[in-house]
Amino acid sequence: MELYSGHINKLIEELAALPGIGGKSAQRLAFHLINMPKDKVKRLADTMLEARENVRYCRECYTLTDREVCPVCSNAKRNHGLVMVVENTRDLAAYEKTGRYDGVYHVLHGAISPMLGIGPGEIRLKELMERLRGDVEEVIIATNSSLEGETTAMYIAKLVKPVGVKVTRIASGVPVGGDLEYIDEVTLLRALEGRVEL
Repeated sequence: MELYSGHINKLIEELAALPGIGGKSAQRLAFHLINMPKDKVKRLADTMLEARENVRYCRECYTLTDREVCPVCSNAKRNHGLVMVVENTRDLAAYEKTGRYDGVYHVLHGAISPMLGIGPGEIRLKELMERLRGDVEEVIIATNSSLEGETTAMYIAKLVKPVGVKVTRIASGVPVGGDLEYIDEVTLLRALEGRVEL
């Protein structure tokens, strides 16, 4: 038995197809949208369409932007000789929130995963190597600590080292507030290896 009419069901289905939105959240959002004033719903719909039509990849770092060159890459105060390689735009945003990194980025839009059929040609590695022809002094690999992220990091290091550019990897280990007894062995080993002098 259908609980709601066709239009409501269709709206709930479309919202539930979004990442991170389950059935209950989709239902809550659908009823919220239905109860919003029509002008606000139209503004939301127009904003989504405009973003979809106008957002593209930065021609330098490949993050998402509505300009040809994103605000980070176009900032002359940033250190363009320091390039942090991240898997996606969300990772870039996470580092920007720290306010402590003054270099630029390179967004891969994925990680190497033979199981999923994602090889080096499916992510932005060729573009990274083209950037290294400039005045890049160091590449910081900031891929995730997953199997795919580690594979990608090792692959990038093998590509970049022969070019003569310094390659570093972000440290990983025990999260702030984490109890050691609940941390897996690989993470503990990484924390030990990435230790710094106090």
